[in-house]
Amino acid sequence: MRNNVSRLVVGSLCAAVFGFSAVAEELTDAPRWYVSPGVGMIFPEGNQPIDEGLNLSLRLGYDLTEHWSAEGEFSWAPNMTNNDRWRQKAQHIYGLGLDALYHFDRYSRFDPFLSAGWAVYMADRNVFSEGGHSTLTGPRVGIGAMYHLTDNLSLRADGRALMSVDKTHEMQYTLDAGVVYRFGGGSGLGGEGSGSLAGLPKDSDGDGLTDDEEAKLGTDPFKADTDGDGLTDYEEVKVYKTDPLNPDTDFDGLSDGDEVKKYKTDPLDRDTDKGGVADGHEVIEDKTNPLDPSDDLMLFEVYIQFDYDTTVIKPEYFKDLEHVVRVLTRNPHATAVIEGHADRRTRSSEKYNQDLSERRAQAVLSYMVGKGVQDKKLTALGYGFSRPKVQPDLVNGNPENRRVEIYIRGAGTNADKAKYVQP
Repeated sequence: MRNNVSRLVVGSLCAAVFGFSAVAEELTDAPRWYVSPGVGMIFPEGNQPIDEGLNLSLRLGYDLTEHWSAEGEFSWAPNMTNNDRWRQKAQHIYGLGLDALYHFDRYSRFDPFLSAGWAVYMADRNVFSEGGHSTLTGPRVGIGAMYHLTDNLSLRADGRALMSVDKTHEMQYTLDAGVVYRFGGGSGLGGEGSGSLAGLPKDSDGDGLTDDEEAKLGTDPFKADTDGDGLTDYEEVKVYKTDPLNPDTDFDGLSDGDEVKKYKTDPLDRDTDKGGVADGHEVIEDKTNPLDPSDDLMLFEVYIQFDYDTTVIKPEYFKDLEHVVRVLTRNPHATAVIEGHADRRTRSSEKYNQDLSERRAQAVLSYMVGKGVQDKKLTALGYGFSRPKVQPDLVNGNPENRRVEIYIRGAGTNADKAKYVQP
């Protein structure tokens, strides 16, 4: 009986794998065969009268498409011990299986996958249940991952669970680790000038994005971190959904890499804690916690539009500035920093806009001094177009970037603004 089952399974494995390969050859002429030895443990469950033991495996696989592989497996557990203390004698268990693997990201160095298939285990004696069976068969599922060291050499780890079709049995688990050798692959390390796998799209910088993908994105296929923000292009595109061509996707003043790795803020949200102040301003200028809204300074943003090359404040902006004056006069110990910002266009001069933003911030300071605010409580700074709030429109300009921001310390947070702002 056992020999008949063995022949049936081996025949099915060969037919399936070679059948799959015939279909796949229509997709590409690149060699996709691989062999994968491994070592691990087998864990019986339920009423099986044996303990866990060493399990050796040998898999033969074929990459069908970018996401799918077919794999045949032979395994051998050479020393399974009966857990009945009166009958403790070594047992041999042989396994045969056929699985389909679904790869989530076949072209990346880290290549996680799911597996599903069918397997049969055959033992020397009746060890699979109290009912006296020498075979165990059924569907199995699993999860695993490969780590591609070179074009033809990878590490792998697998976990599989088989559910027997015989009601006298329960589950059987295997865990193993091994290597994968891919026939016909190159020996490069996935760095500059090599692909991540033989015959598959090239990834010259080894960042996990193919050169073709990078060409579509506009990133540099020979530089893993095109914008230099501390995140690879792959991490930006596939993991954090940030812009791989902009080191500060949300324009908060912090690089995407620092937000993710250092400050734990959201690189897609300018104000992570919703306290009213941008993450970058909290970290760089205010020295407050960008994850705690209770320590944000009180912020007034005034979109003052000046006539060309002037610093004269028009009457329509007086009301907005009166709110700030009210805060500072009612809080004797409060201080304010007035920041002037400009908008960038194609022909904008950095020096000119820097000087202009400083003069306009000073104009706001002078206005508030004229309204009774002590000069010593105020500081005026200009940042030109170095700190945009949104993506600059180099052709038409962007009004949101032409602004004056007034940060007040010692008068509460943005939650306290309402009592000073009158309709």
